[in-house]
Amino acid sequence: MWALPIVVSLLSIGVMWEPLIYGEVRLDLRGVPIFYISYLLGWKYGLISTFLPALYRYHLGGTSVLQGIFQAIILPFAIGAFFQNRKCYNPPYSILNIRHMLRAFNCYQVIRFFLILQTTNVSFITVICLILFEIAAVLCIFFMQNDVSRKLLFRKELEYHSRHDSMTNLYNLRFFRTNVEKLMGSNVPVVIAMMDVDYFKKYNDTHGHPAGDAVLRTIAQLLNDSMRKEDVFARYGGEEFIICFTNITNMQTAVNIAERFRKNVEDYRFFGEETQPDEKVTVSIGLGGLSDGKSLDELIKEADQMLYKAKKTGRNVVEWNSSS
Repeated sequence: MWALPIVVSLLSIGVMWEPLIYGEVRLDLRGVPIFYISYLLGWKYGLISTFLPALYRYHLGGTSVLQGIFQAIILPFAIGAFFQNRKCYNPPYSILNIRHMLRAFNCYQVIRFFLILQTTNVSFITVICLILFEIAAVLCIFFMQNDVSRKLLFRKELEYHSRHDSMTNLYNLRFFRTNVEKLMGSNVPVVIAMMDVDYFKKYNDTHGHPAGDAVLRTIAQLLNDSMRKEDVFARYGGEEFIICFTNITNMQTAVNIAERFRKNVEDYRFFGEETQPDEKVTVSIGLGGLSDGKSLDELIKEADQMLYKAKKTGRNVVEWNSSS
């Protein structure tokens, strides 16, 4: 990030090589990149970007050297930093507000307009043309910046939706499988669990699908709150979820985490849960055995069998493969 003001400095120097010479006055676009970085990143970065252009302008000399440094280097830095819109700064996804930016840039141009007319013999028409040219330049930078940021945001959004379930914002099954297979390929010991919302069809039929969707989102949040940082979990489909407990060498560890989650769901007050059996929304969980060289599909099959057992033995329980 600190290299950016140096790049801006060199850009400002570059546009000073071919200026419009009016007597001893040099008219160029050096202030545009300085204003832009000061507006976008603030006074610290803006100040750094002024050093090299100021030194170079001083080196060029002339009777208007001090006016040139102040009007086209110091002034755009000060105005840009003063109007910095911190709410827009979100690298690399910064989307700038065109009205706010133009308000700031036009403030700079109005001040510069009167200063040039009062301190030099440059004609009114020449100053107007310079200002319009600078406004066009800053607008070009603005549109390029926002276009790149929007493309990056769109790409980020596509990547997110390719990995996540749109209903619950948990990982989808495809991304879950990819992650877990990588873990297993690295010989990380895992335990797979399958979880299902008890009597979910009855809840949907009673309260409607929007209420059922809200239950799934709440359970997804409880899952986020209950699992460890290293665990991987996803929506399997419908009202089913799948969990991968990682770095598990003792089944009881996975059972304890699953039981904690089951209890968190049982204790949560869901809308309309009084119409459910036992007047609660609950979940059943089945855990397969330790990985021990098994494939992911084998572990999922074991967990699914344990989930079926949990459903058969009364629901709202955690069942596991005790023979592992």
